Amino acid sequence: MDSTPAAPAPLAVRARGVTKSFGEVVALDGVDLDVPAGQVHGLVGPNGAGKTTLLGLLLGLAVADSGRLEILGTPVGRTLAVPEGVAGFVDGPGLYPSLTARQNLAALASLRGYDTKNAAGVTGALEQVGLTDVADDRVGGFSLGMRQRLGLAAALLTTPRLLVLDEPANGLDPAGKHQVHRVISELAAHGTAVVISSHRMDDLAVLCSEVTILATGRVVFSGPVAKLAAETGELDYRLVTSDPRAARRVALHTPGLGVPSGDNAAERPDAAETLVVRGPVPALDDLVVRLVGAGIAVRELGPVVPPLEAAFLALTGDDTTPEPQPSEEPQPSKETRR
Repeated sequence: MDSTPAAPAPLAVRARGVTKSFGEVVALDGVDLDVPAGQVHGLVGPNGAGKTTLLGLLLGLAVADSGRLEILGTPVGRTLAVPEGVAGFVDGPGLYPSLTARQNLAALASLRGYDTKNAAGVTGALEQVGLTDVADDRVGGFSLGMRQRLGLAAALLTTPRLLVLDEPANGLDPAGKHQVHRVISELAAHGTAVVISSHRMDDLAVLCSEVTILATGRVVFSGPVAKLAAETGELDYRLVTSDPRAARRVALHTPGLGVPSGDNAAERPDAAETLVVRGPVPALDDLVVRLVGAGIAVRELGPVVPPLEAAFLALTGDDTTPEPQPSEEPQPSKETRR
């Protein structure tokens, strides 16, 4: 059997020491970023951290002041041009509200010089994102989530090798989110590199194999999601068992595990059934073994704050979960596909 390790995937994005300023405001300060082909890479950070600026550089909407940026193996210089195969949107997709979904995609295809007589590409893109039933409805009446899905469909008119998405799950209901997740996962499985900026930590945890966290224009973490979660350390976990009183006694006698006194249990409707415990994963594993050994059934066990969100808060110094904002830094345009 050949034990030769597989060659690493080629990099769709390679940034080294990238900086960008708007007047006296430093948006990016020496940013390094590697995104291999076939990877879904998350980009997170507080509002104003530089995410929108970095997305703009990847889409050719702005140029870096210094540093080196390579996209799909091509160095990007002092122009607003990026290689063929880059698609996506930043700060929301640019759409024509007076046109239907189908007409929007046909117009975009025409602007790019595609054969508009063959509507298979438009129909297929609409089908991929689950908008076939509203293909002939005007976009002006679309919800936020439907516009996001149409923006994704526009990016799929070609087969992108690098897909850049800003808050793609914004406004989506569960069915729409599932559809978008499926499309992104399938693209990555076929070799497309996907960079996603989002405030939705649950989406990033499901989709991304690696994440980059920005704070004040600098990278404070970049690597596998599992490593980030492991470095988070102790977390609070919500525990529901068949015998809460007995479970509390077991937890108090489990090495490395604590039972926070200020968990506001009295304020919760399910306080009689819920216990909050704090500790690292090994101590939690030990607790589960002890509970089962004591004949106590574990009905629910999960982090109060997801590990990715906890790491985000710890690394960025935020004490509140960030809310999405219309934009972070000025950009000359909102959308690009090549």
